[in-house]
Amino acid sequence: MPLRLPDRLPAIDILKRENIFVMDNSRAHAQDIRPLRIVILNLMPLKITTETDLIRLLSNTPLQLDISFMKLKSHTPKNTPIEHMMMFYRDFETMLNEKFDGMIVTGAPVETLAFEDVNYWGEITRIFDWAKTHVTSTLYICWAAQAGLYYYYGVPKYPLPKKMFGIFPQQILAAQLPIFRGFDDVFMMPHSRHTEVRRDDILARPELQLIAESPESGVSIVMARGGREFFVTGHLEYAPNTLDNEYKRDKDIRTDVDLPRNYYRDNDPANPPLVTWRAHANLLYSNWVNYYVYQETPYDINKIE
Repeated sequence: MPLRLPDRLPAIDILKRENIFVMDNSRAHAQDIRPLRIVILNLMPLKITTETDLIRLLSNTPLQLDISFMKLKSHTPKNTPIEHMMMFYRDFETMLNEKFDGMIVTGAPVETLAFEDVNYWGEITRIFDWAKTHVTSTLYICWAAQAGLYYYYGVPKYPLPKKMFGIFPQQILAAQLPIFRGFDDVFMMPHSRHTEVRRDDILARPELQLIAESPESGVSIVMARGGREFFVTGHLEYAPNTLDNEYKRDKDIRTDVDLPRNYYRDNDPANPPLVTWRAHANLLYSNWVNYYVYQETPYDINKIE
């Protein structure tokens, strides 16, 4: 089934060129179907790129999804036109009384700051509290995963001696969970971060279940509340060229930038990336939508609690 997206969202044209079936709201309202309501709190600097990456993955499901975008009132993005934000995003305050079947909270370029020093920490913790009672299942990505683990469960983050940058093999620790249905024993995941959460801190909290990890990149996916919360420390949503763009951007301004590991063919940045994570990315998002959103959410969305 198609995704229902705001009229004129740039991702619509991009994904149609990839033969992904999306539908704007004008057409979707003609169908008498109760779509799953998914809200995305997009904290990434390149909002249009992140929107497209996430919608591409969410499209790989037979369910109809109604996608909304949330923004912070306490933070003005610098890399996205204000017109785009005004047209397609809504302040959290305007959504307080709404409920959603699923929510995605993205990473943010603030990971080297203490959580309390982030200028929108107060607002985002209000959103975290709201999500517990207004969303069936929430997927926290990268910095948001670290922030959620810290705010909800007191799990600290630690600075890394060098940036975790590249594509790393992940080992599944709970293969029986529906989130991993159809997965191989090992899957690849992109990482791009300067901080980490640690295994011992996760295992010390009985509310948390470590369900995937890597000998190289560490904690990978943590589950809580029976799947109402997933904390993913990497970026399965990344497009093939994202790490390439990041590497070239940083290389132009610094001299200490390492090649992303396990990424370029023959480890040569003159070659295109070898994409090794896309199939499992599609599978994880499809499993999340199917087993932890669709199968768990009430038909009457107002009964979410």
